[in-house]
Amino acid sequence: MPSQVLKAGTRPPWVGLAAAVWVQIAAGNAYNFPLYSTLLKSVLGFNQQQVTLLGVANDIGESVGILPGIACNKIPPWALLLVGTVCCFLGYGVIWLAVSQTVTGLPYWLLFLTLCIATNSNAWFGTAVLVTNMRNFPLSRGTVAGILKGYVGISAAVYTVVYSLVLEQSALKLLLFLTLGLPVLSVAMMYFVRPCTPASGEDSSEHAHFLFTQAFSVLLAFYLVTITVLGDVVSLSDALSYVLVAIMVILLLSPLAIPIKMTFYPSNTRSLATPDDSSDNFGVLESDTTQTDPLLTPSSSAANLGSFYESEYGSDVEILLALGEGAVKKKRRPKRGEDFKFREAIIKADFWLLWLVYFLGVGTGVTVLNNLSQIGVSLGCNDTTILLSLFSFCNFVGRLGSGALSEHFVRSKATPRTVWMLCAHVIMILSFLLYVLPFTGTLYAATALLGICYGIQYSVMVPTTSELFGLKHFGVIYSFMGLGNPIGAFLFSALLAGYVYDAEASKQGSSTCLGPDCFRLTFLVLAGVCGLGAILSVILTIRIRPVYQMLYAGGSFRLPQSSNH
Repeated sequence: MPSQVLKAGTRPPWVGLAAAVWVQIAAGNAYNFPLYSTLLKSVLGFNQQQVTLLGVANDIGESVGILPGIACNKIPPWALLLVGTVCCFLGYGVIWLAVSQTVTGLPYWLLFLTLCIATNSNAWFGTAVLVTNMRNFPLSRGTVAGILKGYVGISAAVYTVVYSLVLEQSALKLLLFLTLGLPVLSVAMMYFVRPCTPASGEDSSEHAHFLFTQAFSVLLAFYLVTITVLGDVVSLSDALSYVLVAIMVILLLSPLAIPIKMTFYPSNTRSLATPDDSSDNFGVLESDTTQTDPLLTPSSSAANLGSFYESEYGSDVEILLALGEGAVKKKRRPKRGEDFKFREAIIKADFWLLWLVYFLGVGTGVTVLNNLSQIGVSLGCNDTTILLSLFSFCNFVGRLGSGALSEHFVRSKATPRTVWMLCAHVIMILSFLLYVLPFTGTLYAATALLGICYGIQYSVMVPTTSELFGLKHFGVIYSFMGLGNPIGAFLFSALLAGYVYDAEASKQGSSTCLGPDCFRLTFLVLAGVCGLGAILSVILTIRIRPVYQMLYAGGSFRLPQSSNH
């Protein structure tokens, strides 16, 4: 009988991945908060707790992605990017007006709200490209998540370079760049981020393409750190500064070399689905009664066919295929590894264990990130651009490295990805203890370790969520997981770190706290929190090990059948 399916475009998904790199750079705009937080404090007369609360607003906007998570199954990716563009323009625009004193007397609550709106653009940007590319590369989820999350991690270093070499270290110019530059970038990428024929993983060149992308992202990361340090040590001319930035742009364009190469040297590849190649229909519902598909055989069951189209195309259209009387089967609840609806996932113990492990990891990490400028000053490091660049580089290493490493071990030994979250929690305990020591040298070592572990938590959570609860409703489930970031920022950064800092500053009779006591108690509490996270990681890993043995039996990922049939 005729059926309706949501057809994806037939071009290879590498163009969308190359465009997603630029969108992910834009989606890292929340990492700029340490670069302009001092300006907010001085121009608007805020104390540290007020600045820290604005840091919480920064994290709330960045991480509350429930709306884009729901919308990603209802509207095309370009529409998600458009919403993010509007949020970015309006939010940062109001903040720029306030800090430039073009508009005076804006209430604190309004600045809090506008910063939430500004950084909420990250949720719309990130959801659009992450969900689209995870579906475009369903058999390489860990690798894709590592690459895309890696570019978000390195975005702070990109902004630091632009801030130092182009914007003359002016926080006001940075806010204007965020207001105007990022919306232009997002609009330029709208056409290229779209659903494509899912990659099968059977093309022998696919592994080489991923290695190429990873290698150039690592090269970019080293280059960014090098020129950041160079710009801090030596005075660079304007001409040389622009040349260095131009090289950075070329490195960011490197993933585009893959679709260009595939255009000139095409290879025969087989995709997971074989939609009609006569048109390039993206997100268009159309009737298809004559298409030949290897799955459409007399032995195929209605359940398997419904499962295939639901999981691969993410359609909300109910697919009913009756191959004989009594072919319709009664619905059953999904098992781990199959497609869960949000309401089905939220009642599972594994869901909350993963949420808690992620919350304890990123919540403690973002506390340091939001207060990085003040931590540096309190320990004798006045130029915090180097600290932010170091954190960004190590954040990138953690995201990209854990994506590749977890993908290798999950395929070779069916090792649950949460093992790496456990390792991250243990190392984070060490990093917080290093922060307690009153030495500038340990400050850099602790920041580097924390950046790596912070990146691991982000990168590993993404594919783990999709493997436990499926890709069909991945957007909203992943977005709910992301709430761990702002909740952790509020509890550990605003209520703990901000309060302790202001209390120590008042003892010193100044608004600026100096010395190791400013954050010592905070770091000790955060170390204990990560200890709890390590324990929960062990429990979660033991529970989900059978799921990974089922999904990766034989060394390759097997798309499970959906239970929603």
